[in-house]
Formats: sequence, C-alpha cells, structure tokens
Amino acid sequence: MASTKRDYYEVLGVAKNATEEDIKKAYRKLAMKFHPDRNQGDGAKAAEEKFKEAKEAYEMLTDAQKRAAYDQYGHAGVDPNMGAGRGGPGAEGFGGFAEAFGDIFGDIFGGQGGGRRGGGQQVYRGSDLSYAMEITLEEAARGKETQIRIPSWEGCETCGGTGAKPGTSAKTCGSCGGSGTVHMRQGFFSIQQTCPHCHGSGKIIPDPCMACNGQGKVKKQKTLEVKIPAGINEGMRIRSAGNGEPGVNGGPSGDLYIEIRIKQHDIFERDGDDLHCTMPVSMITAALGGNIEVPTLGGKAEIELPEGTQHGKTFRLRGKGIKGVRSSYPGDLYCHIAVETPVKLTEHQKKLLKELDESLKKGGERHSPNAKSWTDRVKDLFK
Repeated sequence: MASTKRDYYEVLGVAKNATEEDIKKAYRKLAMKFHPDRNQGDGAKAAEEKFKEAKEAYEMLTDAQKRAAYDQYGHAGVDPNMGAGRGGPGAEGFGGFAEAFGDIFGDIFGGQGGGRRGGGQQVYRGSDLSYAMEITLEEAARGKETQIRIPSWEGCETCGGTGAKPGTSAKTCGSCGGSGTVHMRQGFFSIQQTCPHCHGSGKIIPDPCMACNGQGKVKKQKTLEVKIPAGINEGMRIRSAGNGEPGVNGGPSGDLYIEIRIKQHDIFERDGDDLHCTMPVSMITAALGGNIEVPTLGGKAEIELPEGTQHGKTFRLRGKGIKGVRSSYPGDLYCHIAVETPVKLTEHQKKLLKELDESLKKGGERHSPNAKSWTDRVKDLFK
C-alpha cells in the first residue's frame, strides 16, 4: 500500500545528504512559522498540521537508526506496523501487507495519539482541555496577569498510585498478555485494537482502591498563573503546555487552551485594532460647531466640529485604537456623530423652534443643501 505521507526530506526542505545541523536549522525555521501560538484564526488548523508534519520529520531524521531505516525502506522502515525489512511478501502469510492494513484498522479501533513503550503497553497522549476566560476590553488592550483554577490529577496516596486496594496488586491482563492491544486475523487482514478488558493499560485490578476507583490518581484543583498579552482579541487562544489531562500508561499530558472572550463594552466596539464609538451631539452644537470631548481607552481627547456638521459624520483619531498582538502600531478610533433631536419641549421652546424654522425657510436652500438635493432626485424619479 502506498504511503500518503510526504517525504521527510521534502517536508523539511533539505537534501538527503543533509547534516544533522542542517536538519535542525530547517526544523527550527518551520516550527517558528507554523507553531500554534503564532497562528490563530482561519489558518490555525492547516498551520497545526504542518507543524506536526515538520516535528515528525525532524524526530525521524535526527535519530540515526530511524534515518537509516527510512533511507532504505521509506516510511515503511520507520512504521512498526508496516513490517519492512522483516521478510518478503511470502513471510508469515504476507506479513508486511497484512500489517499495513492492521495499522489502518488499529487507528480506527485503537484511538488517536497512541504509541508503544518498548513494544509493550499502549501509550496515549492525554486529551487537551479548553478554558473560556472573559476579560474586559481595557484588559485586552493593556494585557494582564491573572490566576485561574483548573482541574489537575495527583497520585492517590491511599494506593500509592497503583490503583489497587492496599495489600493487593494489579495483575497482567490475560487477554492481551500485558501489551494493551489485541490482534484479530482474517485472511490477509490483521486488525489491531485496544484490549477491551484492560482498556489499553495491560493490567487488570481485581480489587480496586476505593479512594481513586482504581485509577491510581485523584482529581483536584490547582491554581495556574496566566499572562494575557496586550492586544489580544476575541477568539484567540493561549496554549499552556502539559496542563491538559494526563496521558495513559506514562504518555504525555495534553495541553490547556485558554480561549479569550471579551465582554461587551458600554462605549466602544472593536474592529481588529480599530475602535468605534457613537458620539451624541445636540442639534445646536452640530449647527454652530465647536470643540467636544470624546473618550478613549487612554483618557480623553478632543475633536473640533465644523459648523453644520451632519448626522453620521465620522471623525478619525489616529493611534487611539488598540495595538494588536502582532501589530507594530496601534489602530485608530472612529467617532460617529449622532445629531440628537430635542424632546419634551416646552411651549416656549416650541415657539422658538418654529420661529427658527420660518427664518431658515426664508434663507432658501443654502440652509438645507441635502434636502434640496433629495427633493430634486424625487422629482426626477416621477418624471
């Protein structure tokens, strides 16, 4: 069966006679480019796959024994399930062919992240955990250091981490012989799956510890220090390596991903590195013009309204936005003017406005250029 994996040398972009130092340099370059912490948003998944691909290639080609096997047999030489170099097609009933299929079915039935420790028990990486953290817009802009409480697992003191009741011990699983996996053969096919009796641990505990229910560990809470970088945005994640669920049979722990949620702000709306706010001004201020104060995340600023400012006019304050995590300069603040119509007028105020309206009408279209333009367009529509 042909491998779907790319050539390891091609993945790292090095020649087949590359030195170990050349391989390390190539890997560091790719790791910096595709590391999950440096890639967020739509391209995060693709970058993570490339990171994993480069890591696998690096690990294989910097191991002299694995590299030699790979150079001779290709991917089959470093895949323990492929059977390369252990006889031709006729050996053990087409062993290489059958075990290639066994690898495929093993992935289906045996779960993800599985491996072997010294050819024995199945080893699994722990699951990743997710933690949603809600912060304010100000905290997102300036960054902060905080603490969170997350679940953790510690060895059970009652059984000493064995999972067995004090005075008893675990026994080797009779179904898998302690390997944690079982094989089923039918013709050319070899199916490998996690042992259903010991669930991959290779051991059976007849008398489980009552304190930990046979798990050998107890769930507790621990405090974790978290540093929120300045400029972080909604939906970004902070990775805390090794703080996920523990692995199985000595496998590595998963990671903790802290997902950022930003509370809705009373004044500002964020758009990337830019901020937007709506500034209500009175009809008189809009007509006469003048200076008005506007809020920013760093204090107060001032803008000058020209006479006759219309509703919806936008003013841009450069550099008054947010400096994003990967930005060199802060964004801008956009102030959108909302001309406010007065309400709950007294009779005297209504009289004054009527007098003003009459005066404006006598001045003609020079006082209301937009109204004149709109009226002309309406006339053209019905011609």
